[in-house]
Amino acid sequence: MGVEVKICGLTRPEDAAFAAAAGASYLGVVFAGGPREVTAERAEQVRRAAPEVPLLGVFGGQSFDDILRICEAAGLHGAQLHGAHATRTARRLKAAGLCVWRVARIAGPTDLERIGESVDASDVVLVEPQVPHSTGGSGVSLDLALAREARARLAGHPMALAGGLRPETVAAAVALVRPDIVDVSSGVERRPGVKDRNKIARFLEATLGHSSIS
Repeated sequence: MGVEVKICGLTRPEDAAFAAAAGASYLGVVFAGGPREVTAERAEQVRRAAPEVPLLGVFGGQSFDDILRICEAAGLHGAQLHGAHATRTARRLKAAGLCVWRVARIAGPTDLERIGESVDASDVVLVEPQVPHSTGGSGVSLDLALAREARARLAGHPMALAGGLRPETVAAAVALVRPDIVDVSSGVERRPGVKDRNKIARFLEATLGHSSIS
């Protein structure tokens, strides 16, 4: 099976529709602050623009009840959990029928020792760089040697790779790390929250074209 692509940080329905038509397997909207944050109402508009592609919400410090309420209001497929969310929260979200992506943030080799904790109650573990005061979309790349080691420690469990990926760099990252999914936000934008159709198309072409190579 080839590598899949998630286009995250969507704020405009028309960008979601284009990403879906271009071949994205997942879409993402942000509820964790920053320039790409949306309301539940706008997230629902994004979902309606591409109903055939699973839409995940990116959450920071919200409670279980708030996450569940937003997911239900917007019709989200699942939740991507940043911050100090406990395994118990992830289990409760899964029990509610949601897909759960848990995030492992890597600053250095010592962070790899805890990466296995993110497997419990997750459908996917998303590995990204540790960037102070950021929950994604910073454009900072993860050291690919660390990402490759994370992939080895997550063997047998779905892994998504995020952090500074661009159309020009994603194929090399996929070749080295072999993630199941690549997640991009700032790398396919004109400005925060406004996607660039040409960059989306080139990113998907680079990823899907490469992922067909065994």
